[in-house]
Amino acid sequence: MTESGGDVTRLVQALGQQVDVARLRRHVEILAREPRSRRRAPEAMQRAEAYVEGELRAAGWRVDQRPFDVRWQLGSTDRHGNRALPLKLRLYPRLTGANIIADLPESGRAERPTVVVGAHLDTVDGSPGADDNASGMAVILEVARLLGQLPTPPAVTLALFDMEELGLIGSRVAAKDLSKTRRITGMICLESVGVFSAEPGSQRLPPGFALVFRDAATTVRAMEYRGEFTLVVHRRSSDAAADLWRRAAAEASPALPGITLRDPRPDGPLGVLIGLAVPPVNHLGRSDHASFWNRRIPALMLTGTANFRNTHYHRPTDTPETLDYPRLAVVALATAVTALRWPHAG
Repeated sequence: MTESGGDVTRLVQALGQQVDVARLRRHVEILAREPRSRRRAPEAMQRAEAYVEGELRAAGWRVDQRPFDVRWQLGSTDRHGNRALPLKLRLYPRLTGANIIADLPESGRAERPTVVVGAHLDTVDGSPGADDNASGMAVILEVARLLGQLPTPPAVTLALFDMEELGLIGSRVAAKDLSKTRRITGMICLESVGVFSAEPGSQRLPPGFALVFRDAATTVRAMEYRGEFTLVVHRRSSDAAADLWRRAAAEASPALPGITLRDPRPDGPLGVLIGLAVPPVNHLGRSDHASFWNRRIPALMLTGTANFRNTHYHRPTDTPETLDYPRLAVVALATAVTALRWPHAG
């Protein structure tokens, strides 16, 4: 069902009193002490997993680590730096990893439609990944704390994905497996959500973007290309959810406008094929939400646009002091509200 503006306002006010900026910063500082990767830095990955699992359990969530073993996966390189998409392609004969799935006790997820809120835990080689993607993980942990305090457990599933940097490997597995055990009504993906800039010209656009997405390009141009917004990427199936997130963020703070951007492709395999013909839209599927789109599950990606804003993207300098934590708190708050009031989730 579509939520009224008054309900969104009340939720933002209630949860906004509990959002903890210092806690968000602490999560990022702990997670971004070192690069973390199943293949390249397995001990660091285990430390990161132990930390997030402990935080989730402390917030009242049941945590399930789900190993996977997949063969002959077309993915991408996880070497640091920024490469054109065709140059990143790799074929992996075998990959073994693990996703982390969390639910609240008595949430009734088997009977009620579930909203999945997800982010990836791994980094590229050599980068501590404060923005990519400790920022997204910090939001997940703060959402977990906010929702864990509610008197009635909501039907929300938290998903921490492995091997996103290898080509969405973990979320491909998770989207398939979760679809078998619960009715997923929507998915929210947090991808590099912590970097903002007030400098004119700090926000860049991908080649060809302004031709395909004229309205969004016009909005960014009117902001003098300042990187002071969160981009809310969606498709027709998640139009209402994107608008809900934008409204919740606006209620929380005028300092964080949300720019909604509709990917014109349909959900399912056809959307993948269209992306091959129209390269600019491929940038809209560069994170774990795409694994859910490909299974026809409505999804949002929240992002600070990664390498199109953040000069530290995929580099050793992607460190905690480069993030804007008050704005990250607004991202967490709007995400919690959207997960609770996802349209048609009731």
